[in-house]
Amino acid sequence: MEGKWTSDRIPDLAGRTFVVTGANSGLGLATTRHVARRGAHVVMAVRNETKGRRAAAEISDAHPGASLEVRHVDLADLDSVRAFADGIHADGLRVDVLVNNAGLMAVPRQLSPQGRESQFASNHLGHFALTGLVLDLLQAGSDPRVVTVTSLAHHSGEIFFDGLTGVQIYAPVTYYYQSKFANVLFGLELDRRLRAAGSPVRSLLAHPGFTATNLMSTGPTGMLKVTGALAKTLLFQNVERGVLPQLYAATAPHARGGELYGPDGWKESRGHPTTVRPSDASQDPDTARRLWELSEELTGIRYALATPS
Repeated sequence: MEGKWTSDRIPDLAGRTFVVTGANSGLGLATTRHVARRGAHVVMAVRNETKGRRAAAEISDAHPGASLEVRHVDLADLDSVRAFADGIHADGLRVDVLVNNAGLMAVPRQLSPQGRESQFASNHLGHFALTGLVLDLLQAGSDPRVVTVTSLAHHSGEIFFDGLTGVQIYAPVTYYYQSKFANVLFGLELDRRLRAAGSPVRSLLAHPGFTATNLMSTGPTGMLKVTGALAKTLLFQNVERGVLPQLYAATAPHARGGELYGPDGWKESRGHPTTVRPSDASQDPDTARRLWELSEELTGIRYALATPS
């Protein structure tokens, strides 16, 4: 990309609709604010509607005329994801860009209503299901895109196919790594399948580098929370800088499907958005296919996309 890309280069988004998960705080709130100020209608998909409405009001105060609506979804609960998607369809909304942003980080072990480990359920399975359920709307969208937000942590991740729920051994950070690794496997496999189908939808990935979001204070407990707070103060960039890679993926005309965008600074920790390389393990199509088939089984969602050869 030419020069240092900033949010000032977001094009006019009038007439386009974005669905942003986790839109009431952190990177999701920043994404919502920036695309709304450029004219997009934003569906703020949030677990806490009170916080969502408060965030929408703050954006509207700063940007009068911002087109926003708040809708409830709990990505860890597949029934909630289905209800959200059903509501989007029933109300005749269009979807041009889906930003799979919401997530949990390093939380104590707990299970979703469907009995899945909560980080894997919320960060991966919920977004897998949501994308599949609104894919028909995206297919009819304008410059349609799915942007899945991952983390540098994906480099340390693997899929515990024989221990997904962590019933025998569970480490909060390790299972967070698994969910972020799953994000990359999903985003790249979705790109392969969309290309094979000749779909106009692009699947892109982004990570924020080291960014000080509320995830580090609301998820981890004990010493993880203490060290996270210290790191936020000393090492991490602010949300306004950290959100740039996903904004680029979601809005830049030249952003390409199948690419991962992250910061251009030291070891992808901070800076302006650029194309970065996913981990070698996350580019393995066999692992991605296995995760895809498992995700279909666990969610009951089957995409109308053929398996790429």
